[in-house]
Amino acid sequence: MLLELRDLHVEFRTRDGVAKAVDGVSYGVDAGETLAVLGESGSGKSVTAQAVMGILDSPPGRVTAGEVLFEGRDLLKLKEEERRKIRGAEMAMIFQDALSSLNPVLTVGDQLGEMFVVHRGMSKKDARSKAVELMDRVRIPAARERVRQYPHQFSGGMRQRIMIAMAMALEPKLIIADEPTTALDVTVQAQVMDLLAELQRELHMGLILITHDLGVVADVADKIAVMYAGRTVEKAPVHDLYKSPAHPYTRGLLDSVPRLDQKGRELYAIRGLPPSTTSVPPGCAFHPRCPLAQDVCRTDAPALHRVDEHRVSACHFWRESLDA
Repeated sequence: MLLELRDLHVEFRTRDGVAKAVDGVSYGVDAGETLAVLGESGSGKSVTAQAVMGILDSPPGRVTAGEVLFEGRDLLKLKEEERRKIRGAEMAMIFQDALSSLNPVLTVGDQLGEMFVVHRGMSKKDARSKAVELMDRVRIPAARERVRQYPHQFSGGMRQRIMIAMAMALEPKLIIADEPTTALDVTVQAQVMDLLAELQRELHMGLILITHDLGVVADVADKIAVMYAGRTVEKAPVHDLYKSPAHPYTRGLLDSVPRLDQKGRELYAIRGLPPSTTSVPPGCAFHPRCPLAQDVCRTDAPALHRVDEHRVSACHFWRESLDA
């Protein structure tokens, strides 16, 4: 296993109390494999990724329990200097807002080249040449001229390509892409995802794709982890999950996707709202919104049940969900 999370817990201490943003998350990804992490806003997807990368805002955030194993090494036990050597060189992250992630007062060439100066000890001249190569690799036109331009001089899609180039610069073993197609139009989204998939195949790296776009997931993922209220509620191969979800929340997400064969019908929506991370209800966190909820759901938090050899579900009534 390239990366494996075991029972990861992350808390934020706020004025309103302790927010359990990540409450016992476990999942893994192998080299050459794509894991999609799904869930509504506030489910803990991005905080989990930040904990893996070691970039949590601390304080107020802190990892309170669990393991983050990268090629067998627990990253949480490494000193910051050791983690910094891994970050960028062996694992990298693509952020959802490219404009705010790029430094507005530095050229894109300087920002791309910095990776080679810091991690490879290259001169600035050689690093600039590598930056041009990277821009060519992610298909940015006229790279040799545009390498001296600033982030605001690029379109949203081109900025996202720069972020991908930055993540790929040192050919890491793992990429975490946090909503990489947010705010892009459909055509550009497809181009960005095709580029990511092509580079992943070329480098045989692991990819964790954090998203709420179920359409994107169906095309690129090998397996899916569904998160709700800081917990993993279902893990399954992509085709099994789409065919017969084993958790009511997963089924609700799939039913919420507009379909051509339902033209003229009212769109389905999961009732209610996700709970606050400072006041997660007892029992199953999803029970206030769940059509299958019974008394046991209000008192007993379900563990992840083994559905079959390749999938698990944190639901007392996963069999009923499969049959729904």
